[in-house]
Amino acid sequence: MSAFTKTPTSKLASTADGPDRRQFLSVGTVGLAAGLAGALSAPSAFAQSGQKAPDAPESGATKVEAYRVETPGLHGVVSAGHPLAATAGLRILMQGGTAADAAVAVMATLNVVEPWASSIAGNGFATVHERATGKVKALKFGGAAPFALDPASDPSNYDWGVNAATTPGAFGGWIELARKHGKLSLAQCLAPAIDYARNGHPVDPSIARIIGLMQKKISLHPTTAAIYLPDGKPPEPRQLLKNEHLAQTFESLVKVEQGALASGADRDTSLQAARDYFYKGPIAREIDRFFKEVGGWLRYKDMAAYKAEWAEPVSTSYRGYNVFSSPLTSRGGLEVCMQLNLIERFDMAALGRQTASSVHVMAEAIKLAKADIYAYAADPAFANTPVKAMLSATYAAQRTAMISPTKARSVSTPTDFRAIDPSAPPPPPEPVPFKGDTARFSDTASFTVVDRTGDTVVVTVTLGGGFGTGVVAGNTGFLLNNGMRLGSTSPYPNSVNFVEPGKIPILNNSPTIVMKGQNLVAAFGTPGGETIGQSEFQFLVNVLDHGMGVQEAIEAPRFAVKADPSFYMPGASCVLQMESRYDEGVADKLRSLGHDVKQVGPLAIGSLQGACMTADGIPMAGADPRRMAMAAGW
Repeated sequence: MSAFTKTPTSKLASTADGPDRRQFLSVGTVGLAAGLAGALSAPSAFAQSGQKAPDAPESGATKVEAYRVETPGLHGVVSAGHPLAATAGLRILMQGGTAADAAVAVMATLNVVEPWASSIAGNGFATVHERATGKVKALKFGGAAPFALDPASDPSNYDWGVNAATTPGAFGGWIELARKHGKLSLAQCLAPAIDYARNGHPVDPSIARIIGLMQKKISLHPTTAAIYLPDGKPPEPRQLLKNEHLAQTFESLVKVEQGALASGADRDTSLQAARDYFYKGPIAREIDRFFKEVGGWLRYKDMAAYKAEWAEPVSTSYRGYNVFSSPLTSRGGLEVCMQLNLIERFDMAALGRQTASSVHVMAEAIKLAKADIYAYAADPAFANTPVKAMLSATYAAQRTAMISPTKARSVSTPTDFRAIDPSAPPPPPEPVPFKGDTARFSDTASFTVVDRTGDTVVVTVTLGGGFGTGVVAGNTGFLLNNGMRLGSTSPYPNSVNFVEPGKIPILNNSPTIVMKGQNLVAAFGTPGGETIGQSEFQFLVNVLDHGMGVQEAIEAPRFAVKADPSFYMPGASCVLQMESRYDEGVADKLRSLGHDVKQVGPLAIGSLQGACMTADGIPMAGADPRRMAMAAGW
């Protein structure tokens, strides 16, 4: 029995009156057989009528492990951050498309229905598993700071407005996924998004609320207000929201692709023609015209120089499983792998699920890993990040020894990696604090696709902060990302991640794939800015150490470590944010260990979308109730 499907029989019989129907529906498929065998030994638990029937109110358990059910997909699954995006991806799979084709459809649809966190001009990472070869690879599509950037500019310029714009990266990623792993046309993959952009979609109440909160800032830019403040005011929840200019942009890309095909070009050449139309053709020229007119640094030169990049993922081995995630210029993949290395010597299963002991160990590992990640992680074209040393057994042993079982710590001094790797750079000097150096919020979207062949694509995309720069570029209909905001860049001039012309800011996006030999075990990702790596870390412990099914592992209560002002600052104090669903007494025990505990909402940290494979190789998808995510399968 594999660790990721094991479900103890006792979880099915948590009350004297027998199991709740939601417990039947949420257990893993392999664990179901064991659960049924145990439950059948107590006939009253399976009464088919009367007070003990599964749907009778009297049979309801006082506590359930998951409120949603796992979604099976014998022919494929999609779990995405919006229902329309999930169904757009599923539509492509049902048309015979690959996981990569579905991923393009999901990203394009997210641009329309979740515009605060996703855009064709956004940034992101993909992690791809090829079933035929068993290989896992990474795709980086983050845009660089403009070449014309003035590094002496006030850091507040990078938060909002025309000076905050970085080079669009997402469309380059769409095309690379389609070229290398797709088979359908761009026309087919963009069709759902074009439909929703032109004919409208009922805006989600949460997005309507965000637009309302940001109305004043959005109204500063007429091209943005024309779309997101129809009739001069925020849309009402479920009001049809349209974006005709975005529909026209997508259609122009399709027209170029289809025209190339009609002239006899092959699929790859046709897709590259669409890419060139965006980065070297009319769209690039419209961006150049717009920013010359309104100010800002982004230019045609930045667009023409851009290229998405395939790379080796960062990876580690954890309890016999191989974990693959995003390389630099993401800090999140490195964080996930380092955190797993730091806790491997602990018996997490024995420490228990969501106990004070398990939370303490993981929180301390997070602090230790982040102290070094923030000190060293940067665009590898501009800095020497000692990745191998950071993932080494020597480092893990040294750093793990710093985890006290009885005392919480603040942010540590960075490690001197030269003792492990003589080519590593020296530790950075301690930054000088200044007012306003707190990291900004980040808004992100993530999704997972497994197709009928077993090929898997996990993608996490972002616009930076909510609605990115807040600037729609001319008549393109899409928002630019503010990838240079504090958090993605360092505010300290002596930091390796200080903003520079042509440098790619660091993201936390870390779509992750777990393998056992040649076999896929799990694929997942999450939005959440600073909490991304932390949420994924906890999900992995839930699955690999505690044997939870995918939905139960997603819904389990989470915590997040927040540094004040940031993890760039050694000695910074840390707040342990904990969802309120933790059992009573856990927070008090953590306070006794010195943690500054702050209780947050019951469903407040991250929004993980993913899938785990059954022992028979069938994907079971889960979606996080913390946002509007949905899993779909067929």
